[in-house]
Amino acid sequence: MSHTVAADLAGFTESSFTHDGVTRSVYAGGSGPAVVVIHEVPGLHPGVVEFAQRVVDAGFSVRMPSLFGTPGRKVTGGYAMRALVQACVAREFTAFALDRTSPVIGWLRRLAAEAHAECGGPGVGAVGMCFTGGFALGMMVDDTMLAPVLSQPSLPFGITPSRRRAVGVSDADLARVKERAAAGACLMGLRFTHDAAVPEARFDTLRNALGNAFIAVEIDSSKGNPHGIPRTAHSVLTQHLVDEPGHPTREALDRVLAFFAERLAPAG
Repeated sequence: MSHTVAADLAGFTESSFTHDGVTRSVYAGGSGPAVVVIHEVPGLHPGVVEFAQRVVDAGFSVRMPSLFGTPGRKVTGGYAMRALVQACVAREFTAFALDRTSPVIGWLRRLAAEAHAECGGPGVGAVGMCFTGGFALGMMVDDTMLAPVLSQPSLPFGITPSRRRAVGVSDADLARVKERAAAGACLMGLRFTHDAAVPEARFDTLRNALGNAFIAVEIDSSKGNPHGIPRTAHSVLTQHLVDEPGHPTREALDRVLAFFAERLAPAG
């Protein structure tokens, strides 16, 4: 059963989705090929919803699952810290482990498959952000995942050199992604250059594994950069987006939408 919600989620319809015994709320809107928008910490906040609306306006169906936090709630420091702790201790997420795929990715893959069946088109897209940034990589094991976007992928936490290089999926899943890349699939990654949560080494791992199939969008956040982007900038598509023509974050947003259009356009 579904119903329309108010406030920042107006225009999206809430329903429940169950897979493998786990039920979560999912917010849907738009028409056209499906894109799964996976929110960042602390939850499905207004900035994520605004991004999802841009995806809808670009001609796509959106599916937004609520994985943690309170849908529609604005970001505050205390709320973000509580949500981060909640996510870190949940068994569905692997915040520290090396070479393991988070169990929640299986749930997201099923959601994407259902969205593809409902919405049609050649396949689906996905964008993960921050804590969930690498989830789109794990979803790429499926042939129908044609447009995965990793926005500031922050797991596993880069507390050691090996974790800074890690990309948050098992060796078997990464091997499958490499097979797909060799066959023509590709993925996009976004990061600010001085974001400590998203080490350069993580993008180097993807470059080395996937070559030109990995489209890296790295935004200068060094001291004195021409756009005044702070060294603490993190959320490319939401909280640190500057919606002005010519700004690097706006250009990154436009590249993501163009990536969806290119990869998910119906044949012919």
